[in-house]
Amino acid sequence: MTPSPDILPDDLEALKAALLAERSARLEAEARASGAEAMVAHLKLMIAKLKRERFGPSSEHRRRLLDQLELQLEELEATAAEDACAAEAAAAAVAKPRRDESVVPGTGRRRPVRAPLPAHLPRERVVIPAPSVCPCCQGKLVKLGEDVTETLEVIPRQWKVIQTVREKFTCRACERITQPPAPFHPIARGRAGAGLLAMVLYGKYGLHLPLNRQSEGFAREGIDLDVSTLADWVGACAVALSPLVELLRRHVLAAGRLHGDDTTVPVLAKGKTITGRLWTYVRDDRPFGGPHLDGTGPPAAVYFYSRNREGEHPRRHLTDYAGILQADAFGGFNALYEPSRKPGPITEAACWSHGRRKFFALADVAKAPLAIEAVRRIDAVFDAERPLNGLPVEQRLALRQCRVAPLVGELEAWMRRERGRLSRHNELAKAMDYMLKRWPAFTRFLEDGRICLTNNAAERALRGIALGRRSWLFAGSDRGGERAAAIYTLIGTAKLNDVDPQAWLEDVLRRIADHPASRLAELLPWNWRPQALDAAAA
Repeated sequence: MTPSPDILPDDLEALKAALLAERSARLEAEARASGAEAMVAHLKLMIAKLKRERFGPSSEHRRRLLDQLELQLEELEATAAEDACAAEAAAAAVAKPRRDESVVPGTGRRRPVRAPLPAHLPRERVVIPAPSVCPCCQGKLVKLGEDVTETLEVIPRQWKVIQTVREKFTCRACERITQPPAPFHPIARGRAGAGLLAMVLYGKYGLHLPLNRQSEGFAREGIDLDVSTLADWVGACAVALSPLVELLRRHVLAAGRLHGDDTTVPVLAKGKTITGRLWTYVRDDRPFGGPHLDGTGPPAAVYFYSRNREGEHPRRHLTDYAGILQADAFGGFNALYEPSRKPGPITEAACWSHGRRKFFALADVAKAPLAIEAVRRIDAVFDAERPLNGLPVEQRLALRQCRVAPLVGELEAWMRRERGRLSRHNELAKAMDYMLKRWPAFTRFLEDGRICLTNNAAERALRGIALGRRSWLFAGSDRGGERAAAIYTLIGTAKLNDVDPQAWLEDVLRRIADHPASRLAELLPWNWRPQALDAAAA
């Protein structure tokens, strides 16, 4: 407390001491105020970031905003069509439309040129009866031609029971009974055909329709299939398809480079849910014109389930793997990169999308100039890398050294310079540290043409699961999570190879029971040929 002017000491040393005490108290108060202001600013930024994560667009791709815009476009198109039909019905005179387009009277809205309907669909001719004689003079009519109008129609799903008959014959001479052998069924003791089983599997794991909803839908069509029956079929199909799942896992883990990621899966446990994990490892050599060109390294995805996110799980998944792993900075992967690891250390390759995302959040929420500049510089790296996708490894690496490496060097120099001016508690400093502390992993793509700039392949493989969680709410058990991982492996790999998952599953379930084990690879999505095509070729 400073003395009042009336009682100021006459001694010079005492005056100096009082002045120093007052200055020290003022500096301390300013420091406390500055610290409080910094804490307030930090908390406001954290709240804004959390609100953005909770209510804002999910990631810089703005997936949710895109869905909203597509819905808005759908509504506008429907409204415009409704108004056009009303105007057309109310118009007294209709102008003759041009040959390639029509104008809705009173609206000025031109309808786009209609594309022809798919040529592979069967055609059903419905001929409108013509008069037998001329309506004018009753003379004989001769066909001049015809006008055909095509309309796309759908036939509702049809159910049928297939009766497989094995006739018995007896020999008149030796009285021996002869009968054809019983055919193989997709599942033992099951009365479901391959098409129905594939529809149930793809509905549950591809379209995220729980079995109870499927059962209700079947009941509305007059087919009573209990949930327990459908569950039995799913379990039996998982066993029948397990050899293919194991074959896909070996194929994925034989790759020289993998994408790895995981996502949460709610699991029901004793009346409550716990948070399990689904892990994915994706083999995709297409970005560097990889071996898939000669059929030896097609894309595939494998999934694993675990009850938690401990590092022991990726260590178990990749026990015998010693290639390149592109993943985020999850600490559970660190043991895989140890030099002493057997059979050898895995090479770490970081994801630039994860690094960019931290700057993008600050640029979007706080409008920080340094964050905006960081996003601009990282986007320049992405722009330079984009034309190199699909090129052979050597060419891709040479062009990276020429075009991309200078941009990466400038980005590093800029970040290290700006980082030295920031407090370690600054959110922007944390975003920079995320990349700078892992800079060798972030720049490893400049040393190996096989490495991609991002880990987006793994994130795309998990996107359907993340969206489907809202429909199926939780997995029923740990065994259910493992079963889901196996079926996701089949469906995800089929999609990566542009194969219809349901059609493929149907054909595989029909054939796998009596298919030779030595030729099981023929049923993999990239080798698969439907039996109908094989029969036609024969």
